[in-house]
Amino acid sequence: MAINLEKGQRQSIAAPQFTVGLGWDSNSSSTGEDFDLDASVFLVGSNGKISSESHFIYYNNLKSPDGAVMHSGDNLSGAGDGDDEKIIIDLSKIASDVVEICFVVTIHHADTRRQNFGQVRNSFIRIVDQSNVELVKYELDEDFSIETAVEFGRLYKRNEEWKFEAVGIGMKGGLQDYLNKYN
Repeated sequence: MAINLEKGQRQSIAAPQFTVGLGWDSNSSSTGEDFDLDASVFLVGSNGKISSESHFIYYNNLKSPDGAVMHSGDNLSGAGDGDDEKIIIDLSKIASDVVEICFVVTIHHADTRRQNFGQVRNSFIRIVDQSNVELVKYELDEDFSIETAVEFGRLYKRNEEWKFEAVGIGMKGGLQDYLNKYN
């Protein structure tokens, strides 16, 4: 049975291989433009930065250099139920200098389309094991009325143990803010 987390809560992740699913729906009273949300992953070292551009995983770089993180590809509409984008993780392959894996979702062209996360609902991040059993889930229930990017969650390594933290922190500047933070 899955553990439902609240913002800031943490849970140990013992499974070495799993899938991180991210999902969302756009409100029906949108701006008239389609919503294109994108999941990105930052593989962060102990200095709080990515060691190279190839440690930033997104729709144009689907695989980490060590093969430990694989992005399923870009879902342009978010239509349907369940996970809109998936990230497959194999912690047994993760480079030893990676101590944190951050999961960020951004709205593509949010500024020109006048879109923000206040117009997005049913947002979640979850971890499912190889048998498709949900281990943890965090549903974002805040109203991000000006934010165009949200860090949904992160995996981090402490004392040789990996834990998941429900983050739920947004930024107004979009993906560039996160690139600046981790680059």
